[in-house]
Amino acid sequence: MAWKRKTSGEQSGVTVDEPKTAPEELTEEELNVSISDGFGEMAPPRKPRHFWPSAKRLIGLLAPQRLGLTLVFAFVTVAVVLNVIAPKVLGYAMDVIFSGFIGARMPAGATQEQVVAGLRADGQEDVAQMIASMELVPGTGIDFQKLGMIIMIVLAMYFVANVFMWAQGYILNKLVMRVVYNLRRDVEDKLNRLPLNYFDTRQRGDVLSRVTNDVDNIQNALQQAFAQLVQSVLTVIGIVVMMFVVSWQLALIALIALPLSAVAAGLIGVRSQKLFTEQWRATGTLNGQIEEAFSGHDLMKVFGREGDAREQFDEKNEALFKASFGAQFVSGTIFPVMNFVSYLAYVGIAVVGGLRVASGQMSLGDATAFIQYSREFTQPLGQIAGMANMLQSGVASAERTFELLDADEQDPETAEEHLPPRTDGHVEFHRVSFSYTPERPLIEDLSFEAAPGHTVAIVGPTGAGKTTLVNLVMRFYELDAGRITLDGVDVTRLSRSELRSKAGMVLQDAWLFNGSIMDNIRYGRLDATDEEVYAAARATYVDRFVRALPEGYETVIDDGGTNVSAGERQLITIARAFLANPSLLILDEATSSVDTRTEVLVQQAMNALRTDRTSFVIAHRLSTIRDADTILVMEDGRIVEQGDHEALLEARGAYHRLYTSQFAGPAEDPDAEPDGSTVPQAEAGAAAPGL
Repeated sequence: MAWKRKTSGEQSGVTVDEPKTAPEELTEEELNVSISDGFGEMAPPRKPRHFWPSAKRLIGLLAPQRLGLTLVFAFVTVAVVLNVIAPKVLGYAMDVIFSGFIGARMPAGATQEQVVAGLRADGQEDVAQMIASMELVPGTGIDFQKLGMIIMIVLAMYFVANVFMWAQGYILNKLVMRVVYNLRRDVEDKLNRLPLNYFDTRQRGDVLSRVTNDVDNIQNALQQAFAQLVQSVLTVIGIVVMMFVVSWQLALIALIALPLSAVAAGLIGVRSQKLFTEQWRATGTLNGQIEEAFSGHDLMKVFGREGDAREQFDEKNEALFKASFGAQFVSGTIFPVMNFVSYLAYVGIAVVGGLRVASGQMSLGDATAFIQYSREFTQPLGQIAGMANMLQSGVASAERTFELLDADEQDPETAEEHLPPRTDGHVEFHRVSFSYTPERPLIEDLSFEAAPGHTVAIVGPTGAGKTTLVNLVMRFYELDAGRITLDGVDVTRLSRSELRSKAGMVLQDAWLFNGSIMDNIRYGRLDATDEEVYAAARATYVDRFVRALPEGYETVIDDGGTNVSAGERQLITIARAFLANPSLLILDEATSSVDTRTEVLVQQAMNALRTDRTSFVIAHRLSTIRDADTILVMEDGRIVEQGDHEALLEARGAYHRLYTSQFAGPAEDPDAEPDGSTVPQAEAGAAAPGL
């Protein structure tokens, strides 16, 4: 499957015809993002490059919520303490039951000391030691009042612990939602302050992943991993303390299982991680094959390649099966191995604990409490391991989000001057120089003038700098040298929003959002009345086809505008620009994606749009710009020719070569011009390589 970067036009809606960076191989991180974003598969947990600085900054996001965090820690601590002490208290209930059971079988009226002395006299030293360690009254059965009191205390402890856990969860969710809300707001504000070249030099999927998936991952890390990690760590500490309080000998037996489990999990985990990585790669490859087969379904049918597609699918599906089976099998052995080690410790605790109870060195209640502690000990350890991975992934996402927040922003606004609501649209370039990279100059020492109300057409080969020229007018990029003025005012002395409010753009790719046709046209000026929208639609020939639709202007454009034709989409975007009534108009290949018949309508709509305003028209079809007041011919970032259509044809220069190459067909005299004259053979041949 071939991975490629999106073009700048796909990223920003503004086509830039000069490559910014050389193609480069995707990194493993970008591959993971691509797999996750493009096909909905879970990518492997990313690891942060700088864990602790990023983790510290992530925790710093919680700093404004200090009071809430303090309450969360306090509530978690209280809940953990109650949950950890409860088994010990419940052990007293076991002692009450066992003591009552034994006491009921002893002779009434005798004292505990007399019973112990009698047993020792009979040589039953172990039983005597056990009876001596118990609190009982010979001849008396189970003290149900005391037992009931202990049970009520244990239930109350568990109830209060769960109330505190609910309270900390409520507070934590609220403060995490506030932190994530602020983070999303900061990211959105940052995106609006980033220069266009930031998006031109990055994958669109990667930027979207940072804004959506990574922020969601941060939320999960803070909301789940953070609280669970704190609770699990406190629980482990509390259980270890209580195990040593109850019996340090049994505690040592229980702790022996820890290094064994860690070694087993480590060895298996490393192997399973490699297999999971292979599984994710195989999943991405298979999904790429499926996407390619579906997107090129018609072409595949035409060339009869269904069999090849099935073979490729079967091959990749088999690779995914083997990788998935291996990953699941190996990872599935982790918990059985850990449980086996845990059961070994459990058996050791049960045997040693039973011997200690029988010898009177330990009460039955303490033994049952310790067994419960040993069973509960492994659960928080597993949670810590799981939450550590989630926290690591969350820190990696935070690192990627912080990289976006730390990216260099566009130059700050100056806004030292302002223009009237309606300007003349007089644009001048004064010795302008610009390059995307210092080592590759693009536009050098460029000067020209666009008179008010005139149409300026810009033509030239791909990469000549045509679109870059109008992007500089809009301040999508900042100049390296020189200046651009609008009605005599340097555009850098205007705010970007004010400058762009004077301009309207109609791009090659007609962009429509999910909404009605009325809403899409009104997007050009949100305060426009319905009548103004209708007038703009009539002027740009949108009204012709909208009236034929069942719901008219209320027809909802679906995702991508597929329920209207390409030409109709383009006409809607022209109507949108017409409604905005800009002083400057930029038309970037607005007719390149429509058929010849529709092109006539689009051309008429653009002619109406260009009336009484300065227009910049970028076109490859030279037939669409014959009536331009000025035609600029660009090559390698320089204007090599300028003038009107007739003057440039007579000059027999670069424009003449471009024009002749488009209109001289193979059935015609290759040396004939459209006006009947001939082109010198050498000149015609020179034009051929540029086609």
